[in-house]
Amino acid sequence: MLARKPRMLGSVALANKTVRIIWALLMSKEDFRAPATAMA
Repeated sequence: MLARKPRMLGSVALANKTVRIIWALLMSKEDFRAPATAMA
């Protein structure tokens, strides 16, 4: 069980981040602006 904990923890953290982004988008009522990528 302990061997799987880091992978599960990473999955939960990623899901939490995604939900926070979606929640912020829904609450802001603004159009989504993708972050600018660095130009080479």
